[in-house]
Amino acid sequence: METPWNLFVPAALIACAGSALSLPLWRRAVRRLGMVDDPGQRKIHAEPMPLAGGLAVLTGWLLALGAGAAALFTVWSDPATWAALWHGVSRRAGQLAVLVGGALAMTLLGALDDRHELRPGVKFLGQWLVASAVALAGIRITLFVPSPWFSYLVTVLWILTLVNAFNFTDNMNGLCAGLGLIASWYFAVLAARQGQYLVACCAFAVCGALAGFLPWNFPRARAFLGDSGSHLVGYWVAVLAILPHFYSELHPRWHAVLSPLWVLAVPLSDLVQVVISRWRRGQPFYVGDTHHFSHLLVRAGLSPTRAVLVLWAAAAGTGAVALLW
Repeated sequence: METPWNLFVPAALIACAGSALSLPLWRRAVRRLGMVDDPGQRKIHAEPMPLAGGLAVLTGWLLALGAGAAALFTVWSDPATWAALWHGVSRRAGQLAVLVGGALAMTLLGALDDRHELRPGVKFLGQWLVASAVALAGIRITLFVPSPWFSYLVTVLWILTLVNAFNFTDNMNGLCAGLGLIASWYFAVLAARQGQYLVACCAFAVCGALAGFLPWNFPRARAFLGDSGSHLVGYWVAVLAILPHFYSELHPRWHAVLSPLWVLAVPLSDLVQVVISRWRRGQPFYVGDTHHFSHLLVRAGLSPTRAVLVLWAAAAGTGAVALLW
């Protein structure tokens, strides 16, 4: 059975177009709602910036998902590919519904934070509820431990970690969206190589949606992702790291389960070093500062644009290890 690039490419292109074309509409809408990032002490922009990116990325991804669902009811040139895709959709219909609902809920949670600046406890509770719904739907990390409680706790912890890691990386133009695009592309390729075409299609759609947003955000920003976008990106990257079967009886290599850690090495490392840095200074871990990798590179003499490009390159390099792994 051939890899269905005739499905993957349209999914990415539709998501890209939907994200890019809907962004001007969302920019106007969020300005009216007051969802803007005002200039401040830790900010580099001089005027209020609309927090429209997350809503545009979600729009593009949903359009691609809808187009993909419609395509399943058409006649494919490769019946075997169509059968494999339909089998995956029918078998995972309930889980897919939970994943879509989780994406909507995580985006809404971030949008509420963009508008009202939620208390950290309230925001964390919302993240935990979404992560719990995903784990209870059966989308879990097992790590070879036959315990439902263990898999539930590890899965929830993983999703919470990635959502907040990408939320932390949203500190320079293009950084969060670019890291999300690179990670989702690697997960798409890994899933496609294993014949998990439904997972790959979802991942390529995430790639396309982020690619449609990036020109609006990098190198000069006309819109920010906002918490709605960073929550959505972190959520989808976390889920895409869980869905592929990196270990199977056909490929019994236990170390393959470490592939997501290579793909996500940059945002996870940034999260760890920032939390440790804040702990050493007696600062709450959820209070923002300028001690991220991106800020350290700028203080070392790089421009913000070059600092972001260096971190993109690092993420691409560590992700490549996962393909060879």
